[in-house]
Amino acid sequence: MALTQTDLDALDKAIASGTLEVEFDGRRQRFQTTASLIDARNHVARILNQGTTNRGPQVFGYRFTTTRGF
Repeated sequence: MALTQTDLDALDKAIASGTLEVEFDGRRQRFQTTASLIDARNHVARILNQGTTNRGPQVFGYRFTTTRGF
């Protein structure tokens, strides 16, 4: 089962409403505490953000060392 933005929205809605039951792909999941629901929400958000993280261009630095030739 791939996690989607819809799953994250369902978790956010459950947290906002104070309910501990969330439906994913037609299956209902009941969490024991609000803390475990928030942990699940953070996990889903982390998974979704991994694929969209833009790290930007890589920057390399070079150090040149020269001698005078004596």
